Amino acid sequence: MAGNTLTAASSLSCPHGGTVTITPSNTRAKADGDFIATAADTFTISGCPFQLPTVPPTPSPCIMVQWMVTDELVKAGALTLSESSQGLCISALGPPQGPVVISSTQTKASSK
Repeated sequence: MAGNTLTAASSLSCPHGGTVTITPSNTRAKADGDFIATAADTFTISGCPFQLPTVPPTPSPCIMVQWMVTDELVKAGALTLSESSQGLCISALGPPQGPVVISSTQTKASSK
């Protein structure tokens, strides 16, 4: 895996358009002025409009990201994340509802 390193300022969303907020646990390592994101960070999702196709529809918003594939060689307290990392958006009831979408990140540091 390789790609630009994710930071607390990276733009991520759930597949339904909810916004991912990164709360870093790493308070030392930075890339382009922002803390490097690691698998140990908290990734919360807000504004997800997803509903289960029941009658009537049942709200089932994505609330967090669980990372399945992280960087293999780089750590900042915990394994770091990059554009090639893979995470699943999870609902409040626990099932995954699709992959996290990485829209933008810094371009000065990369990892693998």
